[in-house]
Amino acid sequence: MPDNKTTKIKDTAAALFDGYNDEKPYELWLGFDKELAKGISRFVVGDMYARDVLPRTTRQLVAIAALSAMGKQDELKLHIHAALNVGCKPREISESIFQIGVYAGFPAMNNALVTLRTVLEEHNLWPLDQSSAD
Repeated sequence: MPDNKTTKIKDTAAALFDGYNDEKPYELWLGFDKELAKGISRFVVGDMYARDVLPRTTRQLVAIAALSAMGKQDELKLHIHAALNVGCKPREISESIFQIGVYAGFPAMNNALVTLRTVLEEHNLWPLDQSSAD
């Protein structure tokens, strides 16, 4: 019988990454070191992403902003997917990306918006409904 920590990790991972078909970081890590992969996953998903100090939606918007600013497009795609899974609206995601343009520059913002558009297309959420933009 799984313990509470294992259940929490599995529940959090399912909430974030369900339906994401590309390789997830955990799957990559497993190919190199199974024990280390489990340890990293326990920390990232079981400790950080399972915390309830911030709502999941806020935590994903923070992750999206940070990844956008750093230009980490592959990981950004994963977290945009996770953000949609936990209830972030496409306009909230785009707004968090527009915000980083001030700090990280417009090229970083533009690259992130291209990634967002790609994910929204995959989810049949593109083009955005401009009538609800206000």
